[in-house]
Amino acid sequence: MLVLAVDTATPAVTAGLVHLEQTGAGPIPERVRTVTARVHVDARAHAEVLTPQILECLAESGCARSDIDAVVAGVGPGPFTGLRVGMATAAAFGDALGIPVYGVCSLDAIAADARREPGARAEKPGAGSDPDAAGLLVVTDARRREVYWARYRDGLRVAGPAVDKPADVDPEAAAAIAGSASHVDLFDLPVLPVESPSPHGLVTVAAPALLAGAVPEPLVPLYLRRPDAVERSYRTLDRTGA
Repeated sequence: MLVLAVDTATPAVTAGLVHLEQTGAGPIPERVRTVTARVHVDARAHAEVLTPQILECLAESGCARSDIDAVVAGVGPGPFTGLRVGMATAAAFGDALGIPVYGVCSLDAIAADARREPGARAEKPGAGSDPDAAGLLVVTDARRREVYWARYRDGLRVAGPAVDKPADVDPEAAAAIAGSASHVDLFDLPVLPVESPSPHGLVTVAAPALLAGAVPEPLVPLYLRRPDAVERSYRTLDRTGA
């Protein structure tokens, strides 16, 4: 199965083609292999570069659009303007090709990539020998001096996604952290070098649904709060007393 994966929930504009196949039973019943990928870091360029990146991936891989079996899109949390670019593009490809489009939490994709890094399952001091006692915290930039965050244990999300000031996010249940390079250092945790969702991570999260041929849920963006423009308009009204 050839899957197109896109994400614009962070400053990284991500697109890629990923091959997914069923390998049988066991703890990892699927094989995920990145065919080709493009990542361009520019929070203001989502609309300009995403579609060209997809076309570059198709050209590099020698695949045609008709070879794509499904689309996976990160649905955030993320800023309003950037996030909707990736989701709209994914929906457009799915509609044009008549293929299903699956949405996944972008923080889950970062966590899936982080679990592949050495030290991802390192024990937190005092956690004993129970591997489930070690957890992962994922944070991304929410602007306004806040972060989007979620906490994971043994590959499963156990808290979040949510948006808070870094000081209000409790890191005690985590043994490591991944995500935004400008925010991970605000926490006293070992850092795993995964800053944004990759095509591999996006498809890994969606793999059970993809392989089962499940009917995808409607794409619903995880904004977690109102767009900045709306907030600014409310503040203006408050100041004028209207």
